[in-house]
Amino acid sequence: MIERATRLFALWTVLGALWAWLLPEHFAWVADGSVRPFGQPLISVLLGIVMLGMGITLEVDDFKRIGRMPRCVAAGVALQFTVMPLAGMAMAWLFGLEPGLAVGLILVACCPGGTASNVVAYLARANVALSVTMTMASTVVAIVLTPVLAGWLAGVYVSIDRWNLFREMVAVVLLPVFSGVLMARYLPNASRAIARVSPLVSVFAVVLIVSGIIARSKPLIAAHAGVLVAAVVCLHILGFGLGWVVTRMLGFDRSAQRTISIEVGMQNSGLGASLASSPAFRSQFSMPAQAALAPVPAAFSAVTHVVLGSILASVWARAAAREQVGSAESRTTTTPPSRQAGAGMH
Repeated sequence: MIERATRLFALWTVLGALWAWLLPEHFAWVADGSVRPFGQPLISVLLGIVMLGMGITLEVDDFKRIGRMPRCVAAGVALQFTVMPLAGMAMAWLFGLEPGLAVGLILVACCPGGTASNVVAYLARANVALSVTMTMASTVVAIVLTPVLAGWLAGVYVSIDRWNLFREMVAVVLLPVFSGVLMARYLPNASRAIARVSPLVSVFAVVLIVSGIIARSKPLIAAHAGVLVAAVVCLHILGFGLGWVVTRMLGFDRSAQRTISIEVGMQNSGLGASLASSPAFRSQFSMPAQAALAPVPAAFSAVTHVVLGSILASVWARAAAREQVGSAESRTTTTPPSRQAGAGMH
């Protein structure tokens, strides 16, 4: 039941976004600062829960997998932090986005892959182990690279405090993930119990983040929807497309091509929304109206990449099924008659 509900994350995201658009008062509390658990913005706390859930599902063997598939992981992470940031910068320039939207788009493009990609890889019959390993590796690398790349590329529009962004990454990514890993190591029974529901909790936490931003920013979204939708859709299409093309050129097998394409094309939009919504990040803008626009691309990104990812998963799952049938038929036709007869006698 829980697994089935988790697989429907694309549906929950779209439904949450529509609900927030039609009845923004139902979700405005998520992003307006009125609810502050532990004295922290609710969006940051929700993202921390997502990252903690990710950490709880990790074991030492997950880290060892990087050593067993170094070429795929290295290529995927390299593409994640080159293709997407540069595509984000290009889309911001090409569509002439206002500074707030441009910075927000570049910021989410500089984020690591999200855990939603693992679900899409599973639905696409791709390499789930590689997907999980890439998500973990890109998340760890992002603690340094996201502030550096966002500061460099978004610095064209507004001066970015990279050190503050790094501290935010440590607080909302590193500490929760590390805490989750420690829990899995030293409290295995409790961690296993939590891990059964944490994927679904993470899905709904991201849905709340996205819905809260849409509810709070509805007038701004309405004013910029056309150009923003085009920029975000193009960003993710480039991510999926170049992730697949480059790995195909590198000679990776089809499963790895599809997995890396999914990982590159799907960002941790919840992280982008959390970072862009933080008071310290918003204070870097001289105009409050531009600061209010910064989290909006992340909300659009969350809806866009799960829809595109789900479409790809459907196409690739059918292709993988055909390939599996073709491979089985090939093995049957190439087996010598004597072997086939012998096999039937056992």
